[in-house]
Parts: sequence; C-alpha cells; structure tokens
Amino acid sequence: MQKTICELFAGVGGFRLGFERLEAGWETTWFSQWEPGARTQWAHDCYVQHFGDSSDLNNEFHTGEDISTMDKQAIPDHTLLVGGFPCQDYSVAHTLSSSHGIEGKKGVLWWQIRDTIIAKKPPFCIFENVDRLLKSPAKQRGRDFGVILACLAQEGYSVEWRVVNAAQYGAAQRRRRTFIFAYRNDTIYGQKMGDVSADMIIKDGGLMAKAFPIQNMGRMTETVIGGDIVDVSDNFAFAFEAAGYMRKGRIYTAKVIEQEEEPMILGKILQKNNVDDKFYITNEKMPKWTYLKGAKKIPRKSADGHEYTFSEGPIAFPDQWDRPGRTLLTSESTLHRFTHVVSDPGQGRLRLLTPVEAERLQGFDDEWTNTGMPDRMRYFCMGNALVVPMITRMGRVLDTIIAEEK
Repeated sequence: MQKTICELFAGVGGFRLGFERLEAGWETTWFSQWEPGARTQWAHDCYVQHFGDSSDLNNEFHTGEDISTMDKQAIPDHTLLVGGFPCQDYSVAHTLSSSHGIEGKKGVLWWQIRDTIIAKKPPFCIFENVDRLLKSPAKQRGRDFGVILACLAQEGYSVEWRVVNAAQYGAAQRRRRTFIFAYRNDTIYGQKMGDVSADMIIKDGGLMAKAFPIQNMGRMTETVIGGDIVDVSDNFAFAFEAAGYMRKGRIYTAKVIEQEEEPMILGKILQKNNVDDKFYITNEKMPKWTYLKGAKKIPRKSADGHEYTFSEGPIAFPDQWDRPGRTLLTSESTLHRFTHVVSDPGQGRLRLLTPVEAERLQGFDDEWTNTGMPDRMRYFCMGNALVVPMITRMGRVLDTIIAEEK
C-alpha cells in the first residue's frame, strides 16, 4: 500500500510536517486550506512556500479555494485522509452554551470530510478537534460526535479516539485535543481488529493506545448508534469519555489515566536574547494586565433579569518557567486573560511570547510562519495549529499498520 496523504483544512501544514519528520516515505498528494472571509490567505501561502502547491486529477489548482466548491472525485487518490477541521465553535475561547457544534458556521465543514470519504474511500483517516467536541452541544451532550461516528459507521469504518494532553507526552504545551483514527473494515488492519476486544483496543491494542500509552483504564460503558444521521442528530445523546472505540455502530468508551512522560517546560523554549522591544509590556499597560490575570467577582444580570456574581480565579502572572505552557489560542499576544506573559530570561522584564516561541509551543520549526504574514497572523495560525510531535507519534504506529497492508 502506498503512503499517500490528502490534508484537508491544512493550516500551515502541521499534519504534513509531522509525517515528513518520520522520513518514512509519506507523500502528500493534495491539500486544501481556505480561510473564509480573509482577503489574504496567509496560512495557504505559508503552506505553499514550504511544500509547494498541488494539482488535482484535472491538472487544476484549487487548494486555496472553498473546499465546498471542489469536485471531490477530482481529488487525487490517497491512503490517508487527515484534517484538523475547524473548531471555533467548540474552542475554550467561548462558553459552552454559545458553542453550536456541527450546526455552527464552520462546523458544517465536517460534511466536506464526509463527502471526500464517500468519493475517495481512503483506507485510513486521522482527524483532530478540540476536546469539547465529545460533549457538544450543551443542550444534547455527545450529539455532534455521535453524528461523526454515525457517518463513519455508515461508510464502513471503525473508529478509535483519544483526548490527548500533549504535555503528558513530552510536548511544551498543556493542550488537550481529540484525535480520531478511522479505518475501513475491509483493510487487513480492520479485519484483524475485528477479532480484538474493545477493552484491549482502548487499553493497549489500538493505534491510539500505542501512540499514547496509558497507566490505567476505568470502567467501560457502551451504547449503540443508529445509521440514520438525521435521527442521530435529533435524538442521540451519550456521555463520551476521553478514550473509546466504535465498530459497526456499537460504541465503547472509558476514562483513562495518561502515561506521564517528561514534558518540555516553558523555560526551555524561551528565546534568551535579541527579543524586540515591542513584545515587552509597558508600565502604562501593566495595571490592565494585572487586573485581567487576577481573581475577580463581578455582579452580572442574565437576559431574563436574574442577578448573579461572575467569579474567576487568578492565572499565574507571569507564567511559570518550570511547567509546560498553557493552551495557545488564536488571540495570543492580544490584551487577553489567557495570553501568555513571561519573565524574559535575559532582562527579567515581563513580555509576551514571540512568534518563534509560539511556534516552539506547537512543535514547529523556528520561523515557520515567517513567510510575509504580520505577527498577529503568525499567532493566529499557531493558535489554530496542532502539536506536530503528536502527529509524528501516530504516524510511527500507522507505519507499522501500513507495512502489513497489500
């Protein structure tokens, strides 16, 4: 079986970089990256500067256009379909009650993944999304992930998933993301896993368990999901846990305790010198930063007139050097409660992370996004990116699976 990849919602190329670091012969045959409403497609242009553009089967170039307008049959064949499909509707930057899940403006792009699967029937898929995907929407917990599983089951795929904290597996960031591994039941791997118990797949036998080993697994719960996508959307709800497996519509899930590998601490990724003055916090802005980072209780009134007190605890200010960084958001570097503020190793003054440090948090090469885009877009692209070493870990296991395929 050839090692070929199609990368949807490619961003600045995190999936591709993760697989290329394996140096195992993986080739990306096509990609798509388009930011709705953006005058300049900064992420797409960055991707092309690093890897070049890709033509479709009609020898046309549409990688920087709306994927919904793409003829999916014209996408080159591939062994592996990957994508970090847009997650703004589920992000920790919003409250859960305002998250619309698959019904959201960008969440509907899941249907572009489904259409690609129907058209190209890739043997394997790996997708990434935020951890909240498993629990959205607030009014019908688990529905959105249930719809995704139902779609994959309908097309003859089994699925493994894991919520992974990257810092637990050696990364420099406490970033929790849901990784989804789907494989066709008619592959050699699919047939082999059909004879393995669900608890063994979750515990140590599946790709996710091998890429991200666990210490312990809790009690497994299960349910069955129907094949009618509309019915699932209208009625399905289930308490998905951080690890799980689905085959032919039967779902198994369990809590797991992740293995702890030594993380990369924030202090090790900080630039030690030659940091531009623009990244330092001025005396004039220090009171505002202190307020945002501190604990507070604020009287508020809900839409129906109910009065309540909004409370939030303090955030470390500055961020601690001896721990991995917090989750990098697209708003990084703005005057925001969740923006990282560090004590500069050289001067001791408080400053923001530099774009290079943001790249290091995500496991990219230094200056990866220094391709002509402004700093605010470099932070935005990194906030949208995935932690590259996590992709390499999964790719290493997938290599062993592909080796047994015909």
